[in-house]
Amino acid sequence: DMLGALKRLEREMNVKTRAIYAADPATHEQVFRNLGNAGAAVVVTTFFAVAQPLKAVAPAFPNTKFIHLYADPVTPALPNLQTVGYRQYLADYLAGIYGARVSRSGAIGYIGGASTPSLNGDFNALKSGALSVRPGIKVAPAFVGSFQDPGKAREIASQMYQSGVDFIQCGGAGSNAGIIQAANDGKGRIVSGTALANTTLGPKTLHTTIAVAYGKSLFAQTKAALEGKFVSGHYLADMKDDVVDFILSDLFLKQGDPEAAAKAREIFKEIAKVKQDIVSGRLAVPLKTTI
Repeated sequence: DMLGALKRLEREMNVKTRAIYAADPATHEQVFRNLGNAGAAVVVTTFFAVAQPLKAVAPAFPNTKFIHLYADPVTPALPNLQTVGYRQYLADYLAGIYGARVSRSGAIGYIGGASTPSLNGDFNALKSGALSVRPGIKVAPAFVGSFQDPGKAREIASQMYQSGVDFIQCGGAGSNAGIIQAANDGKGRIVSGTALANTTLGPKTLHTTIAVAYGKSLFAQTKAALEGKFVSGHYLADMKDDVVDFILSDLFLKQGDPEAAAKAREIFKEIAKVKQDIVSGRLAVPLKTTI
C-alpha cells in the first residue's frame, strides 16, 4: 500500500523515492540524520517507535519536511514536522455496534498493542458503539505490551475468549496474528482485524476489518509537501478523506457460516446508516484517550 504510493509519487510528481526498513530502534535516529544530511526534501515515517528520534533530529534539518504517519501530536510543534493521526476510533465505534449485534454471550473485547492515547481512544469508541445498541453489554480491554508479539497476544486472546468474550477487536498491528489464531482455536469465536491482509489468517472467524489506507494518506500528505502546501502540526485523517473505514470481509462471506454471513450483511445495513451520520456530522463520536 505505502510502497505503491511511493511509486505513484515517482510517476505523478517526477521525484525519486527510497524505502528504508529500520527494524532496530537503536538505528532510527541515525537513519533520519543520514537522510537529512543527504538533502532529502521529504522524509515520511510511520508508527510510535520513531517519535522521539524524529523529534530529536528534525530541528537540525529545517529544509527537510518530516511527515510522521500514525502518530500522536508533538508538543511543542516543530515547524518542519507534521504528525498524522487517524480517526480510527470512528471505525472502532462501528466495530462496537457490530460486536454487540453478533455477540451471543453479551461480552466483547479489545486487544491493543499498548495503552497509548490513540488506542485508548479506539477502545472507548468501541465501547460507546456497543453500548449505543446494546446497553449493559460488557466490553473488556487488554494490551499486549508490544506491537510485534503474536505469541503473547494469542495467550491474552485465549484467556479473554475462555472468560466468555466471543468477539474481539484487534488493535495490535504485528501482534494481531496471535489474536486471530486464538479465534481459530475455538468454536463460536469472532474477531475483527485492522489490515486487509489479516483476512486470510481467519477466513471463517475474521468477519470485519478496520481499514486505514496508509498508502493513500502517504501520497496525499507527501504530494502536499512537494507542492509547497506542507502544514506543520497535527493532521487528523478520517472517513471524509476516504482513509478510514470499517468493512465486511469478502472471504468470510464466501467461506464463513452462511447463516452468520447473512446476519453480517443485515448488520452492515445498519452500520452504513450510522457511518453516513458520522460523515455528515449528525453523529459526533466522542474521543476519550484514557481508560
